[in-house]
Amino acid sequence: MAVAAVPVRKSISSSTQQQQQQQFTFTLTESESPKEEKVITVSFISSISEVPSTQWDACALDTTGPEKFNPFLSHAFLSSLENSGSAVKETGWRPHHIVAKDETNNIVAVVPLYLKSHSYGEFVFDHSWANAYYSYGLAYYPKLQSCVPFTPVTGPRILLRNTSFKDHIFDIIVSAMKDLTTKSQLSSLHVTFPSENEWQKFSEKGFLRRIGMQYHWKNRNYKNFDDFLMDMKQSKRKNIRQERKKIAAQNLTMKRLRGYEIKARHWDSFYTFYRNTTDNKWGTPHLTREFFHEIGSKMGDQVLLVVAEDGDELVAGALNLIGGDTLFGRLWGCQPRAYYPSLHFEACYYQAIEAAIELNLKTVEAGAQGEHKIQRGYLPVTTYSCHYLVDEEFRQAIEDFLVRESSQVKHVIKLLRDSGPFKEDLL
Repeated sequence: MAVAAVPVRKSISSSTQQQQQQQFTFTLTESESPKEEKVITVSFISSISEVPSTQWDACALDTTGPEKFNPFLSHAFLSSLENSGSAVKETGWRPHHIVAKDETNNIVAVVPLYLKSHSYGEFVFDHSWANAYYSYGLAYYPKLQSCVPFTPVTGPRILLRNTSFKDHIFDIIVSAMKDLTTKSQLSSLHVTFPSENEWQKFSEKGFLRRIGMQYHWKNRNYKNFDDFLMDMKQSKRKNIRQERKKIAAQNLTMKRLRGYEIKARHWDSFYTFYRNTTDNKWGTPHLTREFFHEIGSKMGDQVLLVVAEDGDELVAGALNLIGGDTLFGRLWGCQPRAYYPSLHFEACYYQAIEAAIELNLKTVEAGAQGEHKIQRGYLPVTTYSCHYLVDEEFRQAIEDFLVRESSQVKHVIKLLRDSGPFKEDLL
């Protein structure tokens, strides 16, 4: 029996990883002051625990601003992924984060970065690229990925302190990432769900641009849920009201829990619900039970857990995180072998809308995929990713593919928005 040889690239060793460090020097020139030389040291670390949470979070908050605070970029969330064994070397997510320091040893930038041995948990699909590499006897894995694991949420990826030289730091970090990719003989470097501004900047530095699509709800200064419904076409408004009535008809009680209101029993139940979803949909759970307990203890009121109760029994739940102006819907699940009509729509979409109105948030991001969200008030928006491929021939082939794909995605977004659920004068 013949056995096909699978190409394997030499991975970055732990000892090499600890030694990886680059220095960059540039000169600042300002009209009112003499020239100043800056020395920036870029290091790669194997755990976010090597960075104090206050310094990591200062980089994230300076980049987004308080009004756009993104909880997924926080030290609490990312460290929970590592500490719980969810995003670690053993699961194909070896942390390889970037830390940039100035000459006085102050941290001026950080980047969440992972060495990946597969393409699962990314929500930007490149399996066909990997297959093409293998068909030519080349290895696609490992690859570098700057992202938040298992989280299709847009946000900056290079997190910069608000210094006068932050644009220089951005350029330095991109150079360091590309240099690491090449010197480590990796196939590629990917930046998924960056901000649109970053997406533009990466493209200027040799990255291929890709777009995707998600569904978001926008708050038009609604006073309550009925106020939102009045913006919908009559048929859509009627359908939503009928779906919501089914919840009471099944004697279900919906609750929105935050912070200290979420107890250990809620997380244990939610993990059962989550496992039911993954068993039915993906087959392999990405997140461990410990992860949910950890974000519950670390993130406080940033966590919103919607639960459904049948009497005293928890039967379903939906996990959300609260940002500066956005509610992020992430995971959903219900009891195994249980079926409650319309409960998924209630827990994931309608409760999220009510919470956003109550908390005066501008947006609800309902996660990846699902055209059924449109009829419930969530419209398609563009998402972004950037891809740096070392092999020139594959790069050209993939660039041609992305041009065609981009045209199709834009066309679909236009069609879906034009046939949306809102009254004509609102679009």
